[in-house]
Amino acid sequence: MSPVLAGVLQLLALIAALALAYRPLGDYMAKVYSSEKHYRPEKWIYKAIGANPSAEMRWPAYLRGVLAFSAVSVLFLYALQRAQGILPGSLGFSAIDPDQAFNTAASFVANTNWQSYYGEQAMGHVVQTGGLAVQNFVSAAVGMAVAVALVRGFARSRTGELGNFWADLVRGTVRILLPIAVIGAIVLVACGAIQNFAGIHEVGQFLGGTQQWNGGAVASQEVIKELGTNGGGYFNANSAHPFENPTPFSNLFEIFLILVIPFALTRTFGRMVGSLRQGYAILATMATIWIGFTALMMWTEFSHHGPALQAAGGAMEGKETRFGIGASAIFSVATTLTSTGAVNSFHSSYTGLGGGIQLLGMQLGEIAPGGVGSGLYGMLVMAIIAVFIAGLMVGRTPEYLGKKIGTRQIKFAACYILITPALVLCFTAAAMALPTPPHSMLNSGAHGFSEVLYAYTSGANNNGSAFAGLNADTQWYNSTIGIAMLLGRFLPMVFVLALAGSLAEQKPVPETAGTLRTDKPLYTGLLVGTILIVTGLTYFPALALGPLAEGLAS
Repeated sequence: MSPVLAGVLQLLALIAALALAYRPLGDYMAKVYSSEKHYRPEKWIYKAIGANPSAEMRWPAYLRGVLAFSAVSVLFLYALQRAQGILPGSLGFSAIDPDQAFNTAASFVANTNWQSYYGEQAMGHVVQTGGLAVQNFVSAAVGMAVAVALVRGFARSRTGELGNFWADLVRGTVRILLPIAVIGAIVLVACGAIQNFAGIHEVGQFLGGTQQWNGGAVASQEVIKELGTNGGGYFNANSAHPFENPTPFSNLFEIFLILVIPFALTRTFGRMVGSLRQGYAILATMATIWIGFTALMMWTEFSHHGPALQAAGGAMEGKETRFGIGASAIFSVATTLTSTGAVNSFHSSYTGLGGGIQLLGMQLGEIAPGGVGSGLYGMLVMAIIAVFIAGLMVGRTPEYLGKKIGTRQIKFAACYILITPALVLCFTAAAMALPTPPHSMLNSGAHGFSEVLYAYTSGANNNGSAFAGLNADTQWYNSTIGIAMLLGRFLPMVFVLALAGSLAEQKPVPETAGTLRTDKPLYTGLLVGTILIVTGLTYFPALALGPLAEGLAS
Protein backbone atom coordinates (compact mmCIF):
# COMPACT_ATOMS: atom_id res chain seq x y z
CA MET A 1 0.00 0.00 0.00
CA SER A 2 1.36 3.42 -0.92
CA PRO A 3 1.95 5.97 1.87
CA VAL A 4 -0.53 8.36 0.24
CA LEU A 5 -3.30 5.75 0.15
CA ALA A 6 -2.57 4.77 3.76
CA GLY A 7 -2.92 8.39 4.83
CA VAL A 8 -6.21 8.82 2.94
CA LEU A 9 -7.65 5.62 4.44
CA GLN A 10 -6.73 6.76 7.94
CA LEU A 11 -8.42 10.10 7.30
CA LEU A 12 -11.58 8.35 6.09
CA ALA A 13 -11.59 6.04 9.13
CA LEU A 14 -11.23 9.06 11.41
CA ILE A 15 -14.12 10.88 9.72
CA ALA A 16 -16.31 7.76 10.09
CA ALA A 17 -15.52 7.46 13.81
CA LEU A 18 -16.27 11.13 14.40
CA ALA A 19 -19.55 10.82 12.51
CA LEU A 20 -20.61 7.86 14.67
CA ALA A 21 -19.88 9.75 17.90
CA TYR A 22 -21.34 13.09 16.77
CA ARG A 23 -25.01 12.61 17.50
CA PRO A 24 -24.96 10.66 20.81
CA LEU A 25 -22.19 12.74 22.37
CA GLY A 26 -23.67 16.06 21.22
CA ASP A 27 -27.11 15.18 22.54
CA TYR A 28 -25.66 13.90 25.80
CA MET A 29 -23.74 17.13 26.42
CA ALA A 30 -26.89 19.16 25.73
CA LYS A 31 -28.72 17.12 28.38
CA VAL A 32 -25.86 17.57 30.84
CA TYR A 33 -25.90 21.36 30.58
CA SER A 34 -29.71 21.60 30.54
CA SER A 35 -30.32 19.27 33.49
CA GLU A 36 -31.59 20.59 36.82
CA LYS A 37 -30.55 17.46 38.70
CA HIS A 38 -27.40 17.40 40.83
CA TYR A 39 -25.72 14.07 41.53
CA ARG A 40 -24.51 13.28 45.03
CA PRO A 41 -20.75 13.59 44.30
CA GLU A 42 -21.47 16.95 42.67
CA LYS A 43 -23.33 18.11 45.76
CA TRP A 44 -20.27 17.24 47.86
CA ILE A 45 -18.14 19.41 45.62
CA TYR A 46 -20.60 22.32 45.78
CA LYS A 47 -20.67 22.07 49.57
CA ALA A 48 -16.88 21.98 49.77
CA ILE A 49 -16.48 25.14 47.67
CA GLY A 50 -19.53 26.91 49.13
CA ALA A 51 -21.37 27.28 45.82
CA ASN A 52 -25.11 27.28 45.17
CA PRO A 53 -25.45 25.45 41.83
CA SER A 54 -29.07 26.50 41.35
CA ALA A 55 -28.41 30.24 41.51
CA GLU A 56 -28.50 31.87 38.08
CA MET A 57 -25.71 34.32 37.21
CA ARG A 58 -25.60 37.38 35.01
CA TRP A 59 -22.50 37.72 32.86
CA PRO A 60 -20.41 39.80 35.34
CA ALA A 61 -20.95 37.19 38.07
CA TYR A 62 -20.23 34.35 35.65
CA LEU A 63 -17.02 36.08 34.58
CA ARG A 64 -15.97 36.61 38.19
CA GLY A 65 -16.37 32.89 38.77
CA VAL A 66 -14.20 32.08 35.74
CA LEU A 67 -11.47 34.52 36.72
CA ALA A 68 -11.49 33.68 40.44
CA PHE A 69 -11.27 29.94 39.84
CA SER A 70 -8.51 30.37 37.26
CA ALA A 71 -6.51 32.75 39.48
CA VAL A 72 -6.61 30.30 42.38
CA SER A 73 -5.58 27.51 39.99
CA VAL A 74 -2.54 29.50 38.81
CA LEU A 75 -1.43 30.20 42.38
CA PHE A 76 -1.93 26.58 43.46
CA LEU A 77 -0.01 25.13 40.52
CA TYR A 78 2.78 27.68 40.92
CA ALA A 79 3.14 26.86 44.63
CA LEU A 80 3.09 23.11 43.91
CA GLN A 81 6.00 23.45 41.48
CA ARG A 82 8.00 25.67 43.80
CA ALA A 83 7.55 23.13 46.62
CA GLN A 84 8.40 20.10 44.51
CA GLY A 85 11.75 19.51 46.21
CA ILE A 86 10.06 18.65 49.52
CA LEU A 87 7.12 16.70 48.12
CA PRO A 88 6.92 12.89 48.13
CA GLY A 89 7.25 11.24 44.75
CA SER A 90 9.41 14.06 43.41
CA LEU A 91 11.87 11.51 41.92
CA GLY A 92 14.69 13.62 43.32
CA PHE A 93 13.82 16.65 41.17
CA SER A 94 14.30 20.06 42.73
CA ALA A 95 11.86 22.96 42.81
CA ILE A 96 11.04 24.57 39.47
CA ASP A 97 12.63 28.00 38.88
CA PRO A 98 10.24 30.94 39.47
CA ASP A 99 9.97 32.10 35.84
CA GLN A 100 9.42 28.58 34.54
CA ALA A 101 6.94 27.79 37.32
CA PHE A 102 4.94 30.90 36.37
CA ASN A 103 5.06 29.96 32.70
CA THR A 104 3.91 26.39 33.37
CA ALA A 105 1.15 27.44 35.78
CA ALA A 106 -0.17 30.00 33.30
CA SER A 107 0.15 27.46 30.50
CA PHE A 108 -1.87 24.64 32.03
CA VAL A 109 -4.55 26.87 33.57
CA ALA A 110 -4.98 28.65 30.22
CA ASN A 111 -5.50 25.27 28.47
CA THR A 112 -2.28 25.90 26.50
CA ASN A 113 0.19 23.38 27.95
CA TRP A 114 3.21 25.14 26.48
CA GLN A 115 6.26 23.38 27.95
CA SER A 116 9.71 24.97 28.06
CA TYR A 117 11.13 22.03 30.02
CA TYR A 118 11.78 18.30 29.62
CA GLY A 119 8.87 16.66 31.45
CA GLU A 120 10.71 13.47 32.34
CA GLN A 121 13.65 15.48 33.72
CA ALA A 122 11.80 18.14 35.69
CA MET A 123 8.43 17.04 37.09
CA GLY A 124 7.77 14.40 39.75
CA HIS A 125 4.65 12.29 40.16
CA VAL A 126 2.80 14.70 42.48
CA VAL A 127 3.21 17.72 40.20
CA GLN A 128 2.35 15.68 37.11
CA THR A 129 -0.77 13.98 38.48
CA GLY A 130 -1.92 16.31 41.26
CA GLY A 131 -1.15 19.51 39.39
CA LEU A 132 -0.85 19.24 35.61
CA ALA A 133 -3.34 16.42 35.03
CA VAL A 134 -5.97 18.09 37.23
CA GLN A 135 -5.64 21.33 35.26
CA ASN A 136 -6.07 19.35 32.06
CA PHE A 137 -9.58 18.49 33.26
CA VAL A 138 -10.72 21.76 34.80
CA SER A 139 -9.21 24.14 32.23
CA ALA A 140 -11.10 22.25 29.52
CA ALA A 141 -14.27 22.38 31.61
CA VAL A 142 -13.89 26.17 31.95
CA GLY A 143 -13.78 26.56 28.17
CA MET A 144 -16.87 24.39 27.77
CA ALA A 145 -18.70 26.39 30.43
CA VAL A 146 -18.03 29.71 28.66
CA ALA A 147 -19.20 28.21 25.36
CA VAL A 148 -22.42 26.97 26.95
CA ALA A 149 -22.99 30.41 28.51
CA LEU A 150 -22.80 31.99 25.04
CA VAL A 151 -25.19 29.37 23.66
CA ARG A 152 -27.64 30.22 26.44
CA GLY A 153 -27.30 33.87 25.45
CA PHE A 154 -28.68 32.94 22.02
CA ALA A 155 -31.31 30.56 23.41
CA ARG A 156 -32.72 32.81 26.17
CA SER A 157 -34.59 36.09 25.91
CA ARG A 158 -35.52 39.03 28.16
CA THR A 159 -33.11 37.91 30.87
CA GLY A 160 -29.45 38.49 31.49
CA GLU A 161 -28.95 35.16 33.24
CA LEU A 162 -26.51 32.69 31.70
CA GLY A 163 -26.66 29.77 34.12
CA ASN A 164 -24.28 28.96 36.96
CA PHE A 165 -20.55 28.76 36.33
CA TRP A 166 -19.83 26.37 39.19
CA ALA A 167 -22.53 23.94 38.06
CA ASP A 168 -21.27 24.08 34.47
CA LEU A 169 -17.67 23.57 35.60
CA VAL A 170 -18.46 20.56 37.79
CA ARG A 171 -20.81 18.92 35.32
CA GLY A 172 -18.40 19.31 32.46
CA THR A 173 -15.68 17.65 34.51
CA VAL A 174 -17.66 14.93 36.29
CA ARG A 175 -20.24 13.96 33.67
CA ILE A 176 -18.38 14.50 30.39
CA LEU A 177 -14.60 14.60 30.64
CA LEU A 178 -14.01 12.11 33.45
CA PRO A 179 -16.07 9.17 32.11
CA ILE A 180 -14.62 9.46 28.60
CA ALA A 181 -11.11 9.81 30.03
CA VAL A 182 -11.45 6.62 32.08
CA ILE A 183 -12.52 4.62 29.03
CA GLY A 184 -9.85 6.25 26.87
CA ALA A 185 -7.09 5.53 29.38
CA ILE A 186 -8.03 1.85 29.38
CA VAL A 187 -7.79 1.81 25.58
CA LEU A 188 -4.35 3.45 25.66
CA VAL A 189 -3.06 1.03 28.30
CA ALA A 190 -4.30 -1.83 26.13
CA CYS A 191 -2.34 -0.30 23.23
CA GLY A 192 0.86 -0.23 25.31
CA ALA A 193 0.93 3.19 26.99
CA ILE A 194 2.40 2.96 30.49
CA GLN A 195 0.47 3.68 33.71
CA ASN A 196 2.47 3.41 36.93
CA PHE A 197 4.31 5.36 39.60
CA ALA A 198 7.71 3.81 39.01
CA GLY A 199 10.88 5.69 39.79
CA ILE A 200 13.86 6.37 37.57
CA HIS A 201 15.42 3.21 36.17
CA GLU A 202 18.12 2.37 33.67
CA VAL A 203 17.27 0.55 30.47
CA GLY A 204 19.37 -1.09 27.75
CA GLN A 205 22.91 -0.57 26.60
CA PHE A 206 23.55 2.33 24.25
CA LEU A 207 27.07 2.88 22.89
CA GLY A 208 28.60 1.42 26.02
CA GLY A 209 26.28 3.26 28.43
CA THR A 210 22.74 3.06 29.76
CA GLN A 211 19.68 5.25 29.30
CA GLN A 212 17.49 6.40 32.17
CA TRP A 213 13.67 6.52 32.08
CA ASN A 214 11.11 7.25 34.74
CA GLY A 215 7.60 5.88 34.83
CA GLY A 216 4.41 7.72 35.53
CA ALA A 217 0.64 7.83 35.19
CA VAL A 218 1.11 8.45 31.49
CA ALA A 219 -2.02 6.90 29.94
CA SER A 220 -4.40 8.80 32.22
CA GLN A 221 -2.66 12.09 31.49
CA GLU A 222 -2.33 11.32 27.78
CA VAL A 223 -6.04 10.78 27.33
CA ILE A 224 -7.14 14.01 28.99
CA LYS A 225 -4.41 16.04 27.32
CA GLU A 226 -5.98 15.04 23.98
CA LEU A 227 -9.64 14.93 25.03
CA GLY A 228 -9.46 18.33 26.71
CA THR A 229 -7.39 19.80 23.82
CA ASN A 230 -4.58 20.53 26.27
CA GLY A 231 -1.47 18.93 24.74
CA GLY A 232 1.17 18.84 27.46
CA GLY A 233 3.10 15.58 27.37
CA TYR A 234 4.58 13.52 30.17
CA PHE A 235 7.75 13.22 28.09
CA ASN A 236 9.58 15.83 26.05
CA ALA A 237 8.91 13.92 22.81
CA ASN A 238 5.19 14.24 23.59
CA SER A 239 2.96 11.99 21.47
CA ALA A 240 5.95 10.85 19.41
CA HIS A 241 7.16 8.94 22.50
CA PRO A 242 6.26 5.22 22.47
CA PHE A 243 5.26 5.35 26.15
CA GLU A 244 2.58 7.93 25.26
CA ASN A 245 1.63 6.84 21.75
CA PRO A 246 2.78 3.27 21.08
CA THR A 247 1.07 2.21 17.84
CA PRO A 248 -0.57 3.56 14.68
CA PHE A 249 -3.95 2.64 16.19
CA SER A 250 -3.27 4.62 19.38
CA ASN A 251 -2.17 7.51 17.17
CA LEU A 252 -5.49 7.50 15.29
CA PHE A 253 -7.37 7.10 18.57
CA GLU A 254 -5.62 10.15 20.03
CA ILE A 255 -6.53 12.24 16.98
CA PHE A 256 -10.13 11.10 17.49
CA LEU A 257 -10.00 12.23 21.13
CA ILE A 258 -8.71 15.65 20.08
CA LEU A 259 -11.56 16.27 17.65
CA VAL A 260 -14.57 14.48 19.09
CA ILE A 261 -15.82 17.01 21.67
CA PRO A 262 -15.19 20.19 19.61
CA PHE A 263 -17.10 18.74 16.65
CA ALA A 264 -19.87 17.28 18.83
CA LEU A 265 -20.40 20.62 20.57
CA THR A 266 -21.96 21.92 17.34
CA ARG A 267 -24.73 19.35 17.87
CA THR A 268 -25.04 20.53 21.48
CA PHE A 269 -25.36 24.10 20.20
CA GLY A 270 -28.08 23.16 17.70
CA ARG A 271 -30.00 21.20 20.32
CA MET A 272 -29.86 23.99 22.93
CA VAL A 273 -30.95 26.78 20.53
CA GLY A 274 -33.73 24.60 19.16
CA SER A 275 -32.43 24.27 15.61
CA LEU A 276 -30.22 21.34 14.66
CA ARG A 277 -29.79 22.86 11.20
CA GLN A 278 -27.91 25.78 12.78
CA GLY A 279 -25.58 23.29 14.40
CA TYR A 280 -25.04 21.54 11.11
CA ALA A 281 -24.14 24.85 9.44
CA ILE A 282 -21.42 25.48 12.06
CA LEU A 283 -20.27 21.87 11.72
CA ALA A 284 -20.03 22.22 7.93
CA THR A 285 -17.89 25.35 8.30
CA MET A 286 -15.51 23.65 10.73
CA ALA A 287 -15.30 20.47 8.64
CA THR A 288 -14.64 22.38 5.41
CA ILE A 289 -11.66 24.19 6.88
CA TRP A 290 -10.32 21.11 8.68
CA ILE A 291 -10.49 18.84 5.64
CA GLY A 292 -9.03 21.56 3.42
CA PHE A 293 -6.09 22.14 5.74
CA THR A 294 -5.49 18.40 6.11
CA ALA A 295 -5.45 17.91 2.33
CA LEU A 296 -3.03 20.83 1.91
CA MET A 297 -0.73 19.53 4.63
CA MET A 298 -0.63 16.04 3.14
CA TRP A 299 0.08 17.51 -0.29
CA THR A 300 2.97 19.67 0.92
CA GLU A 301 4.57 16.83 2.87
CA PHE A 302 4.14 14.19 0.17
CA SER A 303 5.46 16.44 -2.61
CA HIS A 304 8.72 15.00 -3.89
CA HIS A 305 11.30 17.75 -4.38
CA GLY A 306 14.71 16.26 -4.92
CA PRO A 307 16.16 12.72 -4.76
CA ALA A 308 16.28 12.51 -0.94
CA LEU A 309 12.55 13.13 -0.56
CA GLN A 310 11.79 10.83 -3.47
CA ALA A 311 13.79 8.03 -1.84
CA ALA A 312 12.01 8.53 1.50
CA GLY A 313 8.55 8.75 -0.10
CA GLY A 314 8.09 12.30 1.13
CA ALA A 315 9.35 14.74 3.75
CA MET A 316 10.18 12.20 6.48
CA GLU A 317 12.59 14.41 8.45
CA GLY A 318 11.30 14.84 12.00
CA LYS A 319 8.51 12.26 11.58
CA GLU A 320 8.07 8.91 13.30
CA THR A 321 8.47 5.91 11.01
CA ARG A 322 5.73 4.21 13.08
CA PHE A 323 3.22 6.75 11.76
CA GLY A 324 4.61 7.98 8.46
CA ILE A 325 3.77 11.20 6.65
CA GLY A 326 0.00 10.74 6.35
CA ALA A 327 -0.73 10.11 10.03
CA SER A 328 1.76 12.81 11.06
CA ALA A 329 0.10 15.36 8.77
CA ILE A 330 -3.39 14.52 10.08
CA PHE A 331 -2.17 14.77 13.68
CA SER A 332 -0.39 18.06 13.01
CA VAL A 333 -3.47 19.71 11.49
CA ALA A 334 -5.73 18.33 14.24
CA THR A 335 -3.54 19.88 16.93
CA THR A 336 -2.99 23.27 15.29
CA LEU A 337 -6.64 23.71 14.30
CA THR A 338 -7.56 22.97 17.91
CA SER A 339 -5.92 24.31 21.05
CA THR A 340 -4.22 20.99 21.74
CA GLY A 341 -0.54 21.48 21.04
CA ALA A 342 0.33 17.80 21.28
CA VAL A 343 2.75 16.63 18.59
CA ASN A 344 3.66 13.25 17.13
CA SER A 345 6.32 14.78 14.88
CA PHE A 346 8.79 17.67 14.91
CA HIS A 347 6.86 20.68 13.59
CA SER A 348 10.01 22.64 12.88
CA SER A 349 11.09 19.96 10.40
CA TYR A 350 8.02 20.26 8.20
CA THR A 351 8.41 21.87 4.81
CA GLY A 352 8.26 25.66 4.70
CA LEU A 353 4.67 25.65 3.42
CA GLY A 354 3.76 22.88 5.87
CA GLY A 355 4.93 25.06 8.76
CA GLY A 356 2.88 27.90 7.30
CA ILE A 357 -0.25 25.72 7.37
CA GLN A 358 0.38 24.96 11.04
CA LEU A 359 0.79 28.65 11.81
CA LEU A 360 -2.29 29.71 9.85
CA GLY A 361 -4.38 27.04 11.54
CA MET A 362 -3.64 28.62 14.92
CA GLN A 363 -3.94 32.17 13.61
CA LEU A 364 -7.47 31.57 12.37
CA GLY A 365 -8.33 31.36 16.07
CA GLU A 366 -8.29 27.56 16.29
CA ILE A 367 -11.98 27.35 15.44
CA ALA A 368 -12.10 24.44 12.99
CA PRO A 369 -13.08 22.71 15.20
CA GLY A 370 -10.99 24.55 17.79
CA GLY A 371 -10.47 23.85 21.44
CA VAL A 372 -12.96 22.23 23.80
CA GLY A 373 -15.49 25.05 24.20
CA SER A 374 -13.22 27.78 22.86
CA GLY A 375 -13.63 26.50 19.31
CA LEU A 376 -17.41 26.80 19.49
CA TYR A 377 -17.54 30.26 21.02
CA GLY A 378 -14.82 31.48 18.65
CA MET A 379 -16.79 30.19 15.66
CA LEU A 380 -20.01 31.79 16.94
CA VAL A 381 -18.24 35.14 17.21
CA MET A 382 -17.13 34.76 13.60
CA ALA A 383 -20.70 33.83 12.68
CA ILE A 384 -21.83 37.16 14.08
CA ILE A 385 -19.15 38.97 12.08
CA ALA A 386 -20.29 37.16 8.91
CA VAL A 387 -23.93 38.10 9.51
CA PHE A 388 -22.88 41.71 10.06
CA ILE A 389 -20.93 41.75 6.78
CA ALA A 390 -23.93 40.28 4.97
CA GLY A 391 -26.14 42.95 6.49
CA LEU A 392 -23.82 45.69 5.24
CA MET A 393 -24.08 44.27 1.72
CA VAL A 394 -27.86 44.61 1.59
CA GLY A 395 -28.31 47.58 3.92
CA ARG A 396 -30.23 45.64 6.56
CA THR A 397 -29.83 45.31 10.33
CA PRO A 398 -28.18 41.90 10.79
CA GLU A 399 -29.83 39.14 12.80
CA TYR A 400 -28.58 35.80 14.02
CA LEU A 401 -30.77 33.16 15.65
CA GLY A 402 -33.51 35.71 16.18
CA LYS A 403 -31.25 38.25 17.89
CA LYS A 404 -30.38 41.64 16.42
CA ILE A 405 -26.68 42.25 15.97
CA GLY A 406 -26.26 45.93 16.80
CA THR A 407 -23.30 48.15 17.53
CA ARG A 408 -22.88 46.78 21.04
CA GLN A 409 -22.63 43.17 19.88
CA ILE A 410 -20.28 44.06 17.03
CA LYS A 411 -17.98 45.95 19.40
CA PHE A 412 -17.71 42.89 21.62
CA ALA A 413 -17.07 40.64 18.60
CA ALA A 414 -14.49 43.04 17.13
CA CYS A 415 -12.59 43.26 20.41
CA TYR A 416 -12.59 39.46 20.57
CA ILE A 417 -10.97 39.00 17.15
CA LEU A 418 -8.43 41.81 17.64
CA ILE A 419 -6.97 40.72 20.99
CA THR A 420 -5.01 37.68 19.88
CA PRO A 421 -3.40 39.17 16.74
CA ALA A 422 -2.32 42.20 18.77
CA LEU A 423 -0.64 39.96 21.36
CA VAL A 424 1.07 37.77 18.76
CA LEU A 425 2.39 40.54 16.53
CA CYS A 426 3.45 42.92 19.31
CA PHE A 427 5.35 40.27 21.28
CA THR A 428 6.96 38.89 18.11
CA ALA A 429 8.06 42.37 17.06
CA ALA A 430 9.52 43.05 20.52
CA ALA A 431 11.39 39.73 20.54
CA MET A 432 12.92 40.41 17.14
CA ALA A 433 13.79 44.04 17.91
CA LEU A 434 15.47 43.53 21.28
CA PRO A 435 19.10 42.37 21.33
CA THR A 436 18.84 39.28 23.58
CA PRO A 437 15.71 37.24 22.56
CA PRO A 438 16.97 36.45 19.03
CA HIS A 439 19.90 34.57 20.57
CA SER A 440 17.43 31.78 21.40
CA MET A 441 16.82 31.10 17.71
CA LEU A 442 18.49 27.94 16.42
CA ASN A 443 18.10 29.05 12.80
CA SER A 444 18.61 32.38 11.11
CA GLY A 445 16.61 33.92 8.29
CA ALA A 446 12.98 33.09 7.50
CA HIS A 447 12.88 29.86 9.52
CA GLY A 448 14.35 31.56 12.61
CA PHE A 449 11.68 34.26 12.38
CA SER A 450 9.05 31.52 12.04
CA GLU A 451 10.30 29.97 15.30
CA VAL A 452 9.58 33.18 17.21
CA LEU A 453 6.29 33.87 15.41
CA TYR A 454 5.19 30.30 16.07
CA ALA A 455 5.99 30.58 19.80
CA TYR A 456 3.80 33.64 20.37
CA THR A 457 1.09 32.41 18.01
CA SER A 458 0.97 29.15 19.94
CA GLY A 459 0.97 30.89 23.32
CA ALA A 460 -1.59 33.62 22.64
CA ASN A 461 -3.93 31.18 20.86
CA ASN A 462 -3.60 28.71 23.75
CA ASN A 463 -2.20 25.95 21.56
CA GLY A 464 1.09 24.93 23.16
CA SER A 465 2.95 23.29 20.28
CA ALA A 466 6.28 24.73 19.18
CA PHE A 467 8.91 25.04 16.51
CA ALA A 468 11.25 23.42 18.98
CA GLY A 469 14.39 24.95 17.49
CA LEU A 470 13.68 27.97 19.71
CA ASN A 471 15.19 27.84 23.19
CA ALA A 472 12.19 29.22 25.08
CA ASP A 473 13.50 28.40 28.57
CA THR A 474 14.75 31.93 29.25
CA GLN A 475 13.37 34.63 31.51
CA TRP A 476 12.22 36.64 28.52
CA TYR A 477 10.28 33.87 26.79
CA ASN A 478 8.97 32.26 29.99
CA SER A 479 7.60 35.61 31.16
CA THR A 480 6.28 37.05 27.90
CA ILE A 481 4.77 33.81 26.61
CA GLY A 482 3.19 33.28 30.04
CA ILE A 483 1.61 36.73 29.86
CA ALA A 484 0.48 36.09 26.28
CA MET A 485 -1.17 32.81 27.34
CA LEU A 486 -3.12 34.38 30.20
CA LEU A 487 -4.25 37.43 28.23
CA GLY A 488 -5.00 35.32 25.14
CA ARG A 489 -7.19 33.01 27.19
CA PHE A 490 -9.11 35.27 29.54
CA LEU A 491 -9.46 38.62 27.76
CA PRO A 492 -11.49 37.03 24.93
CA MET A 493 -13.68 35.35 27.55
CA VAL A 494 -14.58 38.78 28.93
CA PHE A 495 -16.03 39.82 25.58
CA VAL A 496 -17.67 36.44 24.94
CA LEU A 497 -19.56 36.59 28.23
CA ALA A 498 -20.43 40.26 27.75
CA LEU A 499 -21.77 39.35 24.31
CA ALA A 500 -23.75 36.47 25.80
CA GLY A 501 -25.30 38.77 28.40
CA SER A 502 -26.32 41.35 25.79
CA LEU A 503 -27.93 38.65 23.63
CA ALA A 504 -29.81 37.08 26.54
CA GLU A 505 -31.37 40.45 27.40
CA GLN A 506 -32.93 40.84 23.95
CA LYS A 507 -36.35 39.66 22.92
CA PRO A 508 -36.40 37.51 19.78
CA VAL A 509 -37.24 39.22 16.49
CA PRO A 510 -39.51 37.43 14.01
CA GLU A 511 -38.02 35.98 10.87
CA THR A 512 -39.02 37.84 7.69
CA ALA A 513 -38.42 37.46 3.97
CA GLY A 514 -35.34 39.65 4.32
CA THR A 515 -33.75 37.60 7.08
CA LEU A 516 -30.50 35.88 6.07
CA ARG A 517 -30.89 32.12 6.35
CA THR A 518 -27.92 31.06 8.46
CA ASP A 519 -28.59 27.33 8.07
CA LYS A 520 -27.94 27.20 4.31
CA PRO A 521 -24.79 26.37 2.28
CA LEU A 522 -24.61 29.97 1.06
CA TYR A 523 -24.09 31.21 4.60
CA THR A 524 -21.57 28.44 5.29
CA GLY A 525 -19.53 29.65 2.33
CA LEU A 526 -19.80 33.23 3.55
CA LEU A 527 -18.62 32.19 7.01
CA VAL A 528 -15.62 30.28 5.63
CA GLY A 529 -14.67 33.30 3.52
CA THR A 530 -15.06 35.66 6.46
CA ILE A 531 -12.78 33.53 8.63
CA LEU A 532 -10.07 33.30 5.98
CA ILE A 533 -10.21 36.98 5.06
CA VAL A 534 -10.84 38.75 8.37
CA THR A 535 -8.52 36.68 10.55
CA GLY A 536 -6.18 35.04 8.04
CA LEU A 537 -5.11 38.21 6.23
CA THR A 538 -4.31 39.88 9.54
CA TYR A 539 -1.18 37.75 9.73
CA PHE A 540 -0.28 37.73 6.03
CA PRO A 541 2.67 40.19 6.28
CA ALA A 542 4.19 38.15 9.12
CA LEU A 543 3.63 34.88 7.25
CA ALA A 544 5.28 36.40 4.19
CA LEU A 545 8.44 37.06 6.21
CA GLY A 546 8.53 33.54 7.63
CA PRO A 547 7.03 30.34 6.20
CA LEU A 548 6.00 31.77 2.82
CA ALA A 549 9.50 33.13 2.16
CA GLU A 550 11.01 29.82 3.26
CA GLY A 551 8.59 27.77 1.17
CA LEU A 552 9.11 29.81 -1.98
CA ALA A 553 12.88 29.66 -1.56
CA SER A 554 13.02 25.88 -1.20
